Amino acid sequence: MYGPHMALDDVNLDLPRGAIGILGPNGAGKSTLFKCLLGLITTTSGQGTVLGYDVRTQGDLIRARIGYMPEYDSLDPDLNAIDQVRYSGELSGMNPAAAMQRAHEVLEYVGLRDQRYRKIETFSTGMKQATKLACALVHDPEILICDEPTNGLDQRARQFMLETLQRTVKDGGGTVLMSSHVMDDVQEVCDQIVMIHKGRVVVNRSIVDLAQQIEREVEAVIWGGASKMEDALLDDGLKVRRLGRVMRVTIEDEDTIQRILTVAAEIGVQVRELREYEPDLEDIFLLIMEKLGSEVKGTADLMTSAHTGGDSR
Repeated sequence: MYGPHMALDDVNLDLPRGAIGILGPNGAGKSTLFKCLLGLITTTSGQGTVLGYDVRTQGDLIRARIGYMPEYDSLDPDLNAIDQVRYSGELSGMNPAAAMQRAHEVLEYVGLRDQRYRKIETFSTGMKQATKLACALVHDPEILICDEPTNGLDQRARQFMLETLQRTVKDGGGTVLMSSHVMDDVQEVCDQIVMIHKGRVVVNRSIVDLAQQIEREVEAVIWGGASKMEDALLDDGLKVRRLGRVMRVTIEDEDTIQRILTVAAEIGVQVRELREYEPDLEDIFLLIMEKLGSEVKGTADLMTSAHTGGDSR
């Protein structure tokens, strides 16, 4: 609770090792959940453990074994990268010599070996994000929490960030909890998702399991009358999702494809492509949000405001 406001309500989670995406619109409670797990804020009621430590009374021990890459800018612009990462290691309980040695190693790991003595104020957005990741990894944590790790990155830096997170899980055997508004990023790194809506956990399943729950669709690319085709398919009793010239039609039975082709022939439009559609994570997310009655219409609505810091209350 924040005064009268309920930020997280009856959250009941058991998270395994691996890569887990934490999803939800702004204000859902994602950052609040992270801070509870880190012991940075105390829960109003309830209990929980992280790596066997109590979230209410042993936050310092939890933070010594967890790396946290926050969404907000947490770097000192006057420090060079090596000193910033070393300092983060010392804050996590490392002695200065071990922290310095590890800082060199982890900056090379995130691709900043040649920039480690530069001041952070001279860094690009991508370099700052990589430095934040190095700070989170310097003490070799068992769990890595990343809040919007690809924010502001160009395509090359984004791909490097995602590959680094994948290596952390696959090669290091650790756990990554990743919050992002970019569904493709989550799908590339994570096997499981936890979806939070209005402070409640509404989904905690693997992406594969969720995809199997979505109605099967056939995707038709229409030429020469998409609006007319949409109306005709609806008149024929089919369920249609339209994206420009693309129609995604729910497969009701083995005759659905023939019905699509028959409708197209009757109204004189061309079907340029026809294939079964494989839903991606964004589709799954939007369909779930639609069922929940949310106003979220696309991933742009999940962007966190640079001024408010989203739900990091």
